[in-house]
Amino acid sequence: MINKVILLGNVGNDPEVKYVSEGVAVARFRLATSESFTNKNSERVTNTEWHNIVLWRGLAKVVEQYVKKGATLYIEGKITNRSYEKDGDTRYFTEIVADQMKMVGGKRSDGSTDYQPQPANTNTGTAVNDSAPAYEIPSSPADDLPF
Repeated sequence: MINKVILLGNVGNDPEVKYVSEGVAVARFRLATSESFTNKNSERVTNTEWHNIVLWRGLAKVVEQYVKKGATLYIEGKITNRSYEKDGDTRYFTEIVADQMKMVGGKRSDGSTDYQPQPANTNTGTAVNDSAPAYEIPSSPADDLPF
């Protein structure tokens, strides 16, 4: 069985990072993906989907330090569902638990960047994943697009 999700989108809110038992970091934010098409009336229509993203440990710490609202991210992970009860009602959530992330993009309209590069430790690739929290920023983000 396979449960794999790949998303390329924009962060909709500044990530919320909390530390749970034994100092384990968990980050949550919403990611917007959009698709455009022409309808039967020849009008251009854009549909935007919002995804709840969850990152743990090293990825959460990278997000806490470098990711802000509006940043473009490439996310790989799995779909999970959870529920809880509040006031007698059961509430359900669908989330993407990410195990890999790449910061994509570059300068914002105000001239700042989505992230500030730091020297990589042991990982020589550009991907950031939970097993290897060190990372290196690509020299040209357009060269790293997954398509």
